[in-house]
Amino acid sequence: MTRTDATPELVRSLLREHHPDLAGLPLSLAARGWDNQMWRLGDRLAVRLPWATESADALLRKEHAWLPGLAPHLPLPVPVPRHLGEPSAHFPHPWLLTTWVPGEPADRAPATRADQAADALAAFLTALHRPAPAGAPDGRGRGGPLTGHAEGFARHLASATELGLVPDPDAVRAVWEDAAAAPEWTGPRLWLHGDLHPANVLTADGTFCGVIDFGDLFAGDPAGDLAAAWVLLPDGAADRFHRAYRPTPDEALLRRARGWAVLRSLACLHIGHAGVHGRPGGKASWGPPARRALERLVAAHARR
Repeated sequence: MTRTDATPELVRSLLREHHPDLAGLPLSLAARGWDNQMWRLGDRLAVRLPWATESADALLRKEHAWLPGLAPHLPLPVPVPRHLGEPSAHFPHPWLLTTWVPGEPADRAPATRADQAADALAAFLTALHRPAPAGAPDGRGRGGPLTGHAEGFARHLASATELGLVPDPDAVRAVWEDAAAAPEWTGPRLWLHGDLHPANVLTADGTFCGVIDFGDLFAGDPAGDLAAAWVLLPDGAADRFHRAYRPTPDEALLRRARGWAVLRSLACLHIGHAGVHGRPGGKASWGPPARRALERLVAAHARR
């Protein structure tokens, strides 16, 4: 897909064709993600359009197919799809009309009320992590054994070390090696958000108030989502999260979760570094939470 910015005129033309009653509402660009642009429409709605990746079309269709059935069971607000627009002469891709979820992304406004944030995240993931039905989507390289990511881990750690982003690579490697050696998941395929980095979780008043971007929704090992305890929560809150999450995670699950948290943190370090230096796709706000997450992971491993 050629990376192409949508315009207010394009979004309004799509709305006039499918929802003329909404076409006159205030419209503003809210975010540019990896796959989609999101436009805020009035106070309660949003429009998401693919703009940068070949997979974006399928991700929007997946959200439309599965998220409306999951949303009523979740204790935090999520963007509920209202209409799937099909490709047309106006726009050659599907697009999605959803509810708007208020809040600030956690990469810009981290959670600060540790107990409340831990409880909110645990309640959300407890509710989401239900057995998925037959036909539920698989993850894009996620949800399976960590050993399949060994080369990527080594590459990202080496690069981050060369850039001076990781002061103690041996300590990070020890967390990863312990996680990769943990027993694999043998339970049922559970529903997972699949992409719980700080830009996809919203905060208000120091705690979590919403979760967005379910394009990576899939079924598999819950360890990938439990990585969020180290990636999203303030220092010292992971233990409370683990006590509140149900069923109580065993040690193997926690070890794998730390491995997924290392992978996500290294990726976010690189994205943050690119943003600091003004490179395409970079997001400077992703670096600080990734550094703090690695510090927490190393400290947690040292206490074991």
